[in-house]
Amino acid sequence: MATNNRATLIKKVLKTLKSHYKPVEINKDRSLLEHLLYACCLENSSHPAADQVFDHLTKEYFDWNEVRVSSIRELTAVMKPLNDPKDSAVRLKRVLQSVFETHYTFDLESLKKQNIGQTVKQVDKYNGTTRFTVAFVTQNALSGHSIPINAGLLTAMHAVGVISDSEAAKGSVPGLERTIPKTQGIEIGSVLHQLGVELHRNPYGTVIRKLLLDINPSCKDRLPKRPSKKAATPTPKKKATKSAAAKTAAAKTVGAKKKKATSSSKKTTKSAPTKKKTAKKKATKAQSKAAPKKKKKTTKKAVKKTTTKKKAAKKKTKTPTKRKKKTSNRKLTKRKPK
Repeated sequence: MATNNRATLIKKVLKTLKSHYKPVEINKDRSLLEHLLYACCLENSSHPAADQVFDHLTKEYFDWNEVRVSSIRELTAVMKPLNDPKDSAVRLKRVLQSVFETHYTFDLESLKKQNIGQTVKQVDKYNGTTRFTVAFVTQNALSGHSIPINAGLLTAMHAVGVISDSEAAKGSVPGLERTIPKTQGIEIGSVLHQLGVELHRNPYGTVIRKLLLDINPSCKDRLPKRPSKKAATPTPKKKATKSAAAKTAAAKTVGAKKKKATSSSKKTTKSAPTKKKTAKKKATKAQSKAAPKKKKKTTKKAVKKTTTKKKAAKKKTKTPTKRKKKTSNRKLTKRKPK
């Protein structure tokens, strides 16, 4: 876009915003670190909400080191009045940690004695800083000329046609500082910030749509659009759900087959032991039958032996008795008279 067309569009934006928003005064008594931490709270929220959170941090905590060692969950609870409490808590904690690791102190006033360019580079090196926080510190703590641009303001400038797609991707608005005088930088910067906060808070609201259409009536196609239901539930997801259902059905059939296989294997395993048991029973019966037969044979042999012995003893006993009877008969015969 040509610089003349860009400048006229920016002037039209400022003229329209002045009738909708009032400038906000920034406390200039804060130190460089306090401006940096305040910018972490202010980036996507209103000035009253940022003032409330910042006052709570300075009064309820002993010092910035206590804030540094606090958990993100705790800081998020403290920053509830902001539009993005968790993101603000992460930015604040990272900045404090980076400043402490770099300087081992929370006093950055010595950086004001350096050249503005060197100080801006140093502030930009801190972990957790953004384009908005660096520009806010440059404008309010270092008395430089830099307009803070938050995400909502960048979207609004792109919708109105001030910046192109590539410039929006870079996060910059070329020609903004040239169009706005340095003496009016803080005042106009606060008005532009309110526009960005409104769009960030409710990008599909009627208030922000009317405001942007007042600036540029031909920007209707570039306004933020609410995602449609079709986009929320595309057809590939349905296919995926169908495939998932098919997978679950297949898994069920596989499970049923496995159950059948396990049941059949159980049956086979059960039948196998019965065969073994029957075989064992047959073997034990055979052994039991064989063992008594042997015993009977041995007993018969023993009985035969005992009977033969008894017969022999009887024979031995019988022979002397017969002899005695004969002798007795003989004696008797002798005594008889002839």
